[in-house]
Amino acid sequence: MGKGFVIGLTGGLGTGKTTVARILQELGLTVINADQIGHQLLLPGTEVYEQVKQAFGPEIMDAVGRIDRQALGRIVFDDPEKRQRLNDLTHPAIIALIKAKVQALKQAGKDVVVEVPLLFEAGLEAKAETGFDEIWVVAASPAVQLARVQARDGLGTEEARRRIGAQMPLRAKIARADVVIYNDGTELELREEVEQILVARKRAHISPADA
Repeated sequence: MGKGFVIGLTGGLGTGKTTVARILQELGLTVINADQIGHQLLLPGTEVYEQVKQAFGPEIMDAVGRIDRQALGRIVFDDPEKRQRLNDLTHPAIIALIKAKVQALKQAGKDVVVEVPLLFEAGLEAKAETGFDEIWVVAASPAVQLARVQARDGLGTEEARRRIGAQMPLRAKIARADVVIYNDGTELELREEVEQILVARKRAHISPADA
């Protein structure tokens, strides 16, 4: 059995990363979602839960002893130092789990897409270390991206711009991608584009020994 094909998927806010991941799942890939792993690591009983609880105190806890992710988000979003502190506590565990999952699935011959909103920021672009074969970036024009973030999160224009601006510029992610998917149209158009790209890129990665 040949090794599976692994995509590291990222992009900007409102570009459609999750939609692309869902389309790839419907095309047969196994999805690993970094945000979901992060949520699981904040549940009671994990080492990360204890570290975050100690670092940020009772104001992030709800009535039953769970971490209130919305309260935590409000604290770290406007404070770069606290956001970095949270990343320092969570990213190593998230990255370790992603690498372990990718290695197991790839060796089993499974094709995988790993959705990581902060892929570059978390230092996951070193493909030799992560097991990614390619890094795909989902992009959209600034106007479309802004409108989607406003509609999705119920935000005013300035707040949406601020949240988009808090991430690495999309142009910087595009410059470091193996594949860029431009998502300014309909979901049907996006699906057709993703399917065509997937077929072409997988074909390019099949060696004579695997064929």
